[in-house]
Order: sequence, then structure tokens, then C-alpha cells
Amino acid sequence: MSMPQYILVTGATGFIGAHVVDELLRRGHNVRAATRSLEKGELMQMARPQYAAQLDIVKVSDFTASASFAEAVQGVAGIIHVASPFTYDTTNNEEELVKPAIAGVKAVLDAAATQSSVKRVVITSSFAAVLDVNRKAPPRFTYTAADWNPLSYEEAVAKETSAVVAYRGSKKFAEKAAWEFVEERKPAFDVVTLCPPMTFGPIAHPVQKLADLNESNAMLWNVASGKDMPVARVPFWVDVRDLAVAHVEALLRAEAGGKRYVVASPEKFSYGVVKRVVEEEFPWGKERVAKGEQEIEDSYDLDGETAGKELGVRYRSFRETVKDFVEQAVEMEGSEQR
Repeated sequence: MSMPQYILVTGATGFIGAHVVDELLRRGHNVRAATRSLEKGELMQMARPQYAAQLDIVKVSDFTASASFAEAVQGVAGIIHVASPFTYDTTNNEEELVKPAIAGVKAVLDAAATQSSVKRVVITSSFAAVLDVNRKAPPRFTYTAADWNPLSYEEAVAKETSAVVAYRGSKKFAEKAAWEFVEERKPAFDVVTLCPPMTFGPIAHPVQKLADLNESNAMLWNVASGKDMPVARVPFWVDVRDLAVAHVEALLRAEAGGKRYVVASPEKFSYGVVKRVVEEEFPWGKERVAKGEQEIEDSYDLDGETAGKELGVRYRSFRETVKDFVEQAVEMEGSEQR
């Protein structure tokens, strides 16, 4: 797929999806951006006038029904499926998180199977599908793409299970559904899955106000703006721009077919590090930043190097990521106050 291709991106107006779209456009590909909201799609187009001829928007009203993708998949050479339900505000884990995530993956793959033009589907999974919360050091260990979250379906959907744990289940079982589809249906295309941990960095998707920031960046802003010091559930992260490169390389590199990758910086983080970066990089930092300290959890590791090497990703520093995002957030805050 080295020549310019027509690529479908789902969840294109979300945090990760918008960067994937931009990376594809920069490389000369034509992009069909699938979104639930035509309004957001139009905002996305308006923000990229230089790519007017390369970018078209398609509304997919139901991301869990393959029929909804019938128009979206027409004539595309590849699909990058980023869209997935994400909410911690649930009353029914199975109906609101787990089933929709599984159905979304199946819908995209079903629709892809109707098009002989589709050669590969890249799916955004999550480190949540890798993580075993009961695995503790010592001895020190390293998570790799061969690891799977041991959570059972029954545990994921139980009424007493927290939405955080149910979300981890939704990512695991959606990804499992993709690999089962390939095994059972043997489609003409192959699949690659990416399992990123916490994803930070500047935003490229339509966001009108700071209150609408995606979850991970909202935590950075909480620290920078002096609200609170969130708890870091894991010490692993990736810059959204590096993750976008990984998605595109996973689509284009022949040798990536059929593989699962953990895309993660070798540098660990804590919100205490966020605090230090803000204090050092911004003249207002020391006065405003959140109180408290937080050490980096350094008793276990995550192999992001394999993905870096095989997908040609050069990971940015955490300092650059935080600085680039906070600069943008401060600008947004200024325009909100004007």
C-alpha cells in the first residue's frame, strides 16, 4: 500500500482519529472520515482547507450495525477503526460498554468483507486489553503484545464491576472478536491491532471548550490548572502523534499484517512529572499548578520498543508532549475568557 490509497477512518472526529486522519492526509492518501456527527465532520473539513480534495466525510449513525458502514466501505483499500464507546458514567456495563465495543468491531469487519478492495483493517485496541491488575512485582516483569488481560466476560459485565474495569473488558473482548473473525471467516484482508496505554498530546479534533477535552488530556489540564493531582493507574503513555504514525505504518507495512502491537514510549510518567514540566516550562507554572507530589511507578515495564522498531515510530519525550498540549490548552482558556 505504498501508493496513495483511499482509506476509511472511523471515529475520525475523536482525539486519536483526527491525528490518524492528518497523518494519512500528509502522506497524500485520500481519507473518508466516518463520524456520528456531520457537524463535527464539517468542522474538521473547514479546519483543513488545503486537503479539501483528499478528505470526505460520511455519517455513520450506528457504529454497531454493519449496514451503517455500507456506504463508508465502498472502494476503500484499508480501514483504520478507531471508534469505540468510552464512558465511565454507566448504569449497565454490558449494554453500554462491552456489547457496543464488540458489535462495533464486528460491524466494521462484516462491512469490510463485502469489499474486495479492502486489503487491511487496523484496529485501535488498548493496553487495557493487555493489563493484568493482579500481576505485581517482584519479580520485575515486562508486559508485551503477547499478554492478555485475564478478566472474564462475566466479571466485566457484572453489576458490581466498576465502569473502569468494564471498560478494560470491553477493549479485550472487542479485540478478541476481531481475531476470532479472522480465524473463522478467513477474509481477503488481514488485521493489525494496536494496544496503546494513556494517550496524551495536542488536539486536532473539533473541541469548542476545555470542559470537552478527552479524558487523558483533561487529567493533564487538571494538574496544569491547579485543580488536582489525579491517580496514575499505569506509568505508561504515548504521544497521540506518535500513535497516529503507528496506525498509518501498521496499515502500510506489509510485514505488520496479522500482528498485535503495544505502542508506548520507553519513558514512564506520573502526574508529579506533569507538575514539574509545567513549573519549568511556563512562567505561571509554579503559582498555578496542582499541589502535591507523585512518584513514577517503576516496578514493572512495557515493551513499546518492538512497535517502535517494526513500525518506524520515534517516540517523543514526555516533556514535549505535555508542553505542546498545555500551550494549546492555555490558548483555549484565553479565548474562552475573551
